Amino acid sequence: MATVVAFHAHPDDEVLLSGGTLAHLAARGHRVVIVVACDGVMQSAAGQTGRTRLDDLRASAAVLGAARVEHLGYADSGHGPVLFPDPPDRARFVRADRGEAAARLAALLREEHADVLLSYDPRGGYGHRDHVRVHEVGALAAELTGVRVLEATLPRELVNLLSGPVRLLRLAVRYDPAEIRASFTPRAAITHRLSVRRYAAQKRAALIAHVGPGSAKAQAGVKGRSTNLFRLVVRLPVPVFGLLSGFEWYVEPGVAAAGISREIV
Repeated sequence: MATVVAFHAHPDDEVLLSGGTLAHLAARGHRVVIVVACDGVMQSAAGQTGRTRLDDLRASAAVLGAARVEHLGYADSGHGPVLFPDPPDRARFVRADRGEAAARLAALLREEHADVLLSYDPRGGYGHRDHVRVHEVGALAAELTGVRVLEATLPRELVNLLSGPVRLLRLAVRYDPAEIRASFTPRAAITHRLSVRRYAAQKRAALIAHVGPGSAKAQAGVKGRSTNLFRLVVRLPVPVFGLLSGFEWYVEPGVAAAGISREIV
């Protein structure tokens, strides 16, 4: 059995990009560890009470079958032109020293005797600065430890196909169309595609942990088109949800995409 460490930017990214994969690996008896760089809040955690997004992450991880959840210790950097000052008790991830962050992740990889690190593609998917930094920190931690890396992504052609209707429905108006057209990874460069439709119920339940009535977002009254979209999606019947999220994709750096692998380990 293998140990797979999934390194993500924020709570809920573990579901959106790799939830089915993690459920699949855990079901097969592999040890799954989820690490998030950021805690999912923009304000200081000092004195914070009530449910947090890290609590939601732990609930999601339990649904997916993960054995361990860790926070690397950084604050969210936000997405947009303004980078807010650091909270008093921690640095925003994009401002963190890359070497220090990679050393923290490398220490966990060594502690876990990790076989595989799941990270992000060089663009961080759609260009979010915390996602780009996940790629940078993950790549450096892999250099320090020699762990095998698989970068979570989506086929760029699929993203471009869906971006028109999404923008027409005004569900992603804050994203630059030119950036979206250059986001994620061309299909020809993808090395791994997993069918995870059989884990649709788990994946949906894990997403509900982040956007459902008991989640930190719901308790804080967080709104927004992306949050509302996810709340709509999790109301879909499981078979329909599975059709929409039935595949997950990865790139293994340095490996030619001569054919698509259907297994991670």
